[in-house]
Amino acid sequence: MSCLPGCEAICQVDAPLSEHTWYKLGGRARFLLTPRDEAELATVLECCRRQGVSWRVLGRGANVLVRDTGVDGAVIKLVGPAWELVLWDGAVVTAAAGADFPRLAKQSVERGLGGLDGLAGIPGSVGGIVRMNAGGKYGNIGQVTRAVRVMYADGRIETWTAERIGFGYRHTEINNVIVLEATFVLQPGDRDSLRERFQAIWKEKAGQQPAVSGRTAGCIFKNPLVDGQRLPAGRLIDQAGLKGARAGGAEISRKHANFIEAGQGAKAQDVIDLMEMAQQAVRRSAGIELEPEIEVW
Repeated sequence: MSCLPGCEAICQVDAPLSEHTWYKLGGRARFLLTPRDEAELATVLECCRRQGVSWRVLGRGANVLVRDTGVDGAVIKLVGPAWELVLWDGAVVTAAAGADFPRLAKQSVERGLGGLDGLAGIPGSVGGIVRMNAGGKYGNIGQVTRAVRVMYADGRIETWTAERIGFGYRHTEINNVIVLEATFVLQPGDRDSLRERFQAIWKEKAGQQPAVSGRTAGCIFKNPLVDGQRLPAGRLIDQAGLKGARAGGAEISRKHANFIEAGQGAKAQDVIDLMEMAQQAVRRSAGIELEPEIEVW
């Protein structure tokens, strides 16, 4: 198998994807492409179009489970200096899609700017965080997002306002386009107070969730909406008696049941089996359908 014609310098063939996700699981990609800037990204998309190859974008792999069979297509990974640029202009910050979100949130606190402090402990790249409207009980990224620049499959670039993005619970209208950068509007505040809040939220999550260094992908399921309220998916799974349940080398976390931890010898299918087990158990015990929050490729 040869590389995509025209993209040889930034293309890997039959590339293992396990080393690019937090789970460290899954098969290989037919092509792994690493464009170094927007111009190369447009070239990659054109190469895929000419060859009839489907594509996906991989950020930092914090919310993705790759199946053991891998991806029969192109995986585009935005890495390198151009994709990690962060520009500050007072209380407004524009970050490229590949920028590390936890680092950005911490930097905002150190600058005495509020808005990202409530998202302490949420991993991922800026592009991935915005695309899924990541958040928690202390807020979500959509609340501070002014706009995003996106690239279409034909290489066109547009700027979408927050209204166009359509922020909802773990949802946006960002589909079939690639986030290039996002602009956030923050609020000046007291740096010490922001730092204290940031650290408190981080410690709270560390006390309730598996270690960040562990092999997980964050919350597996969205919190379901029942009678106008979001019910914690982890509590429903726990009440169904599945905390600590195992399949192969994977286990529903004993610390937080909405996390599935991958241990020694785990396969992606083990995680999928536990996801299906949890969905079936909660359906039986509570009559509620759990919708995955992670992406399964």
